Amino acid sequence: MSNRTIVTARQLFTGEKWVANSALWVREGRIEAIEPTDRAPQYDLLVPSFIDLQIYGAYGRLFSVFPDTESLSLLHRYCLLGGAFYFLPTVATNTPQVFSAAIRAVRTYWEQGGQGCLGLHLEGPWLNPLKRGAHVASLLRTPSRTEVIDLLKEGEDVIKLITLAPEVCDPELIGMIRDLGIRVSAGHSNATFRQGSDAFKHGVSLATHLFNAMSPLQHRDPGMVGAIFCADNAMASIIPDGHHVDWAALQIAKKQLGERLFVITDAVTDTSQGPYLHQLVNDHYEASGVLSGSSLTMLKALNNLIHFGAIEPEEALRMCSLYPARALGIDDKLGRLAPGYQAQWTALSFHEKNYTLTLL
Repeated sequence: MSNRTIVTARQLFTGEKWVANSALWVREGRIEAIEPTDRAPQYDLLVPSFIDLQIYGAYGRLFSVFPDTESLSLLHRYCLLGGAFYFLPTVATNTPQVFSAAIRAVRTYWEQGGQGCLGLHLEGPWLNPLKRGAHVASLLRTPSRTEVIDLLKEGEDVIKLITLAPEVCDPELIGMIRDLGIRVSAGHSNATFRQGSDAFKHGVSLATHLFNAMSPLQHRDPGMVGAIFCADNAMASIIPDGHHVDWAALQIAKKQLGERLFVITDAVTDTSQGPYLHQLVNDHYEASGVLSGSSLTMLKALNNLIHFGAIEPEEALRMCSLYPARALGIDDKLGRLAPGYQAQWTALSFHEKNYTLTLL
């Protein structure tokens, strides 16, 4: 995009506020300016593109089963239909061979000009078996120094996020991951309140799918949930599909965490191959009778936050865009419509009390 282009909207959400009758000036893929305009609006509502930091597959191709560029292209298509230009393909606990193939697939996707993929999220295998959820028990393990070093070397510049249980990992290894600029998220953890609190003080900055597969908040044992609530620096993802978390629990979490709470879809797809046999049950997925993923899009998540989470639309939009960008440390270029930011947006309209997507 070498020439300066203009996009106009009746209402534009910058990430902080709505501005009316605005023109978005774009040059070479970046926003150059936002100015008032009297031109006819091309779109009703423009908001920052959504960002999904945890999604596993789409259209019958689970990325861990088909770790190739075709799967990534289909993931991007699925995300776009939910308003998310950006996504972080995720591989649950698996073999080293699958991790290696996923790393190669992301690199090839980038080399071929593939869009939207921010890198790779590895959820496991360094998790607590007591909180494994749908993860395969035989593949879980405590990491050795050699394993961590080898994985980080192989996944250099591709791995952006690792979910692990801090109580099963040496703090020195967590520090090693963090020092390479990879975000570390606590998840599938049975940590005590003290263990969780210590982890958030020493390299762990996120928590994966709040409430799910972690030691709960109890009055004599606050657990990982209590540690997340009390750690001022920790952000947490949540799955707003009505199955992973009760709506009242989501509202409680929002009151506790404020801007530290952000949305993921945790979306999977039907598969009959590999260790994760996800099957659609009504509007969620199960594997061997265990809740294993959602059928959410980010747009559906947005509407759920507003209707069932009692969250104001502007804050719900931030939970789907700005806060995920902040969680990954890229909120200096994504998550807002502002000068200097990447020129990716989602066009919406409001119909029958729901936000709907306007295809670009």
